Amino acid sequence: MKKKVAVIGAGFSGLSAAAYLAQAGCDVHVYEKHTVPGGRARQFDTVEGFKFDMGPSWYWMPDIIESFFLDFDCSTADFFELVSLNPQFEMIFSSGQISVPESYPELNQLFEQIEPGAGEQLDKFMEAAKFKYEVGMRDFVNKPCHNWSEFLSPKIALSAFKLDLLSNFRSYVAKYFKDQRLRTLMEFPVIFLGASPKDIPALYSLMNYGGYALGTHYPKGGFFQLVLAMQQVAEKQGVTFHFDHNVAGMRVKNNTISSLEINGVYHDYDVVVASADYHHIETLLDKEFRNYDEDYWKTRTFAPSSLIYYLGMKSPIPNLTHHTLFFEHPLDDHIECIYGEKKWPQNPLFYACCPSKTDPNVAPANTENLFLLMPLATAISDDEETREKYLIHMLKRLEKHTGSNMLYEQIVYKRSYCVSDFVSDYNAYGGNAYGLANTLKQTAVLKPKIRNKKVKNLFYTGQLTVPGPGVPPSIISGKIVAKEAIELLRKL
Repeated sequence: MKKKVAVIGAGFSGLSAAAYLAQAGCDVHVYEKHTVPGGRARQFDTVEGFKFDMGPSWYWMPDIIESFFLDFDCSTADFFELVSLNPQFEMIFSSGQISVPESYPELNQLFEQIEPGAGEQLDKFMEAAKFKYEVGMRDFVNKPCHNWSEFLSPKIALSAFKLDLLSNFRSYVAKYFKDQRLRTLMEFPVIFLGASPKDIPALYSLMNYGGYALGTHYPKGGFFQLVLAMQQVAEKQGVTFHFDHNVAGMRVKNNTISSLEINGVYHDYDVVVASADYHHIETLLDKEFRNYDEDYWKTRTFAPSSLIYYLGMKSPIPNLTHHTLFFEHPLDDHIECIYGEKKWPQNPLFYACCPSKTDPNVAPANTENLFLLMPLATAISDDEETREKYLIHMLKRLEKHTGSNMLYEQIVYKRSYCVSDFVSDYNAYGGNAYGLANTLKQTAVLKPKIRNKKVKNLFYTGQLTVPGPGVPPSIISGKIVAKEAIELLRKL
């Protein structure tokens, strides 16, 4: 008889874990409280004809994503068309802008034009970043991180010095480049890891390689196409999905989860994999069965929350690319508002995504699909009046950059999403958007454990555990946990 496994949540880590568990012969059931899969990567349509991805929009590290599909004898190309963006994105500074080209040789020339000698320095930086990427994304991040002994393999031990695990990213970048714009350009990718560059290990220069060298891509139809593709892979393995099903409780007997309360009914399972918010899942357990108490979570460094606006514009916006980063003000000032003062920023940095520049299917003809995102501190008040104030601020800067006028009056669809929405929709601790920050003190075995220490058949996966935040790491997280769960099931 097949072992029964419940996966709580249909985000990327849950989809990944479910597919691998079913491939191993388990009877897998995924319970998702929303009506569709994807978690933060859901998508919604409007009556006006706009199609909005709700979360992830940067398709980086395509080889890591592709490796998931290769494990199931298929390819992303079997499900969607992947477009390489050119330019990859634009970054706006007070002194001008930098457009990051698709071609690495052109990127090298751009660096050289901005700072003599920076082209050669970029080659050195990327050579080291490629090494970190190949070791880090294929060896380092694939560990379950029960203890440090996992990292004593000859390959990792010999590579330890070159991985720059103990130096911080800001100092590392400064060794290569003097121009502040180039430094900011190189520091930008680690913002996805949820902390200041001065608190992120230099190991994560691998992000620069995974983005700038391997390119920035877009799946036609939106990022949700990746979600649907992974769901199809899982279903082909035999996974059953249950939408509009909320897991509200767990019964523990003899240090084992005996059943889950789902929509008011109890169901028995041999193993439970929690892809939902780690802290929230722990609150479903009696205190004596939790891995961590409230004091633990209060002392963690969380990645930011975000203010997001989904906007349908009634006419095209000129001089705007698919991805645009507005960095006219100092990065550290905004970061201090997130991690230090915990307040709304006075001079915010923000990001604009306009997928209709690449994909005509996400907006009606002669209109524009516009997604605005501003990183925020967690657990702060986010009333509608404050949200609206920052929307107007962002649109004014967008007008200045594009030469447009009266963008606010061009809005035909508007929806905001902020801290309290992350809490209500995802039970996200403090309303975080990206999980637990990848700081040095929260890396590898220092992250929350993937196994419950007191309940032997409960596992955790996703951005609050190893390897960390981001789409590729979440997919890897699901694979790591599936392997651990399969080993346990073989012993039962």
